Amino acid sequence: MVSSGVSANRLELLQVAEAVAREKQIDKDVVVAAMEEAIQKAARSRYGAEHKIIAEIDRQTGETRLYRAFDVVEEVEDEATEMTLADARHSDPEVEIGGEIREPLPPIDFGRIAAQTAKQVIMQKVRDAERERQFEEYQDKVGQVINGVVKRVEYGNVIVDLGRAEAIVRREQVIPREAFKTGDRIRAYIYDVRRETRGPQIFLSRTKPEFMAKLFEQEVPEIYDGVIEIKAVARDPGSRAKIAVQSHDSGVDPVGACVGMRGSRVQAVVGELQGEKVDIIQWSPVPATFIVSALAPADVVKVVMDEDDKRIEVVVPDDQLSLAIGRRGQNVRLASQLTGWEIDILTEDEESQRRQDEFRQRSELFTSALDVEETIAQLLVAEGFSTLEEVAYVELDELSSIEGFDEEIAEELQARAVAALEAADAAKIAQAKELGVEDEVTTLDGLTPAMVVTLGEAGIKTLDDLGDLASDELIDRKEGILRAYNLTEDEANAIIMAARAHWFEGEEAPQAPAETEAREEAPAGDQA
Repeated sequence: MVSSGVSANRLELLQVAEAVAREKQIDKDVVVAAMEEAIQKAARSRYGAEHKIIAEIDRQTGETRLYRAFDVVEEVEDEATEMTLADARHSDPEVEIGGEIREPLPPIDFGRIAAQTAKQVIMQKVRDAERERQFEEYQDKVGQVINGVVKRVEYGNVIVDLGRAEAIVRREQVIPREAFKTGDRIRAYIYDVRRETRGPQIFLSRTKPEFMAKLFEQEVPEIYDGVIEIKAVARDPGSRAKIAVQSHDSGVDPVGACVGMRGSRVQAVVGELQGEKVDIIQWSPVPATFIVSALAPADVVKVVMDEDDKRIEVVVPDDQLSLAIGRRGQNVRLASQLTGWEIDILTEDEESQRRQDEFRQRSELFTSALDVEETIAQLLVAEGFSTLEEVAYVELDELSSIEGFDEEIAEELQARAVAALEAADAAKIAQAKELGVEDEVTTLDGLTPAMVVTLGEAGIKTLDDLGDLASDELIDRKEGILRAYNLTEDEANAIIMAARAHWFEGEEAPQAPAETEAREEAPAGDQA
């Protein structure tokens, strides 16, 4: 009868482990391991905390075995947990240094306190395992849309019950003017999962562009199948959004597919986003075409692109300006976010006025610097000349071929342009010297007089000052000292190395170690 009772208790232990594992959806071995740890803790309180106690539960029978373990070492420092090799071989003749000897211990009856402690250890381990399972499960779901039920709302933050875990939609991740109350169904995008001491923190969003992209993927089978690709999304949550799509099948219209029959597909997305208006735009690999499409519904007359700075100037009809900019700049801001380009919008009148101002300024430059009549200066500007350098160093034929010019006039204009540039350079050098820039810097290869002045104004006045710089400090687009001169990284490095050249003057090349050893080993009579 006693053995039958013990057997029943043993099986009951495994049944409890299996029930807990099933309820918490964690591995049964994790629960059994937690029980083993609890038994070990209780046994240490009985036999002494200084001992190394090991508990094992048979996964088949539920039988519990206790051992006192010793590490086999050369020299014993802790008699409670260590044993010499000689003593260990009394128990196991084949044991080696680094091995372990286990001595069986009699089973113990748990007292009330020990049982309570064991229960706490088991529950803590189960909670830890459950949290880890939740973390791994939802970590794999980052980037997906998930459904849940609002559990409560705290200071604008929405706590969501996902079934087996809780998530949070922070106040800034809720669409403006959107109100949730306990019990509401909610759909949101998982953008982050973090480990926390109180369990995994799952962060949801309804405002991120990716949420809209996922909604379209759910509503448009062609996107889910990969026939249509979402290239970019820009949102002003709750108000307006733009989405750029591309079709990989010439027979499928990406915009039409996303709109759906009578707008059914896009309306399903709009409804989920609290009436947020959505502009669906066909993506183009040609930036100018894409940007013009992104500014819809405004019409564009002309674009001027600066590819280096990813900036584009867009000219629209006067009556389209407010449409292109949008309410509080919304349309142009979303178009900029969608395309990744900075967009400047001008009306046709503004662009015409600016062209006239530029024409006048360049004409005045040539009139003054070349000492010519206004008519000649205007002819140069009309032919596309904008700087003195272009006039000075262009092929003579290009100047002489201008209507009303001949070779003699062309040569004279070039001579005057060269003289004007030399005078300007001389003035810049004088300005640099007034700033305290040393002569060695003003004559350095790769630097123009204008660059030297810019360096002087930045406090770079000696070769050492310049040599201490890195190329980024010269050419960084935002903070580089010489960023206005469009130097390449190679050109910047060449300037810096030229400034450092005097650091190495008079130094001999280091001698190869093999040559030194050979000379040291040579007999005295062999040396010259």
